[in-house]
Amino acid sequence: MATRRIISQEKTILDQPDPNSISSSSPAEKSNITPAVPAAVIFKLLAFTLAMIVVPIGSYFATVNTLFKGNSSYAGGLAAIMANVVLIGYVLVAMAEDQSDRLEEEKKQKQEEKKDR
Repeated sequence: MATRRIISQEKTILDQPDPNSISSSSPAEKSNITPAVPAAVIFKLLAFTLAMIVVPIGSYFATVNTLFKGNSSYAGGLAAIMANVVLIGYVLVAMAEDQSDRLEEEKKQKQEEKKDR
């Protein structure tokens, strides 16, 4: 015959402390609340998002009656081209930012190597 365990003294999974939680043994440590993405990157993203909305629609309504004399197909085509121009601009800015970060990192490494010598 099998015996039954007395489980009233054991802790359940819900009663055990969470291994991912901050332990109470080090209350002096401050949590890192810095944002994961720099503010400049967020502002660039918001600016290009606004441009992605305003530039194509603005170019459509600006040219439908003035440049293309009521031909909405040509004005719509220009709006699509302008949306692609904004998108390509965002990609170029993002690539330039990535390269500048990499160059700054390489400069710091070279300066540290010079200090070590």
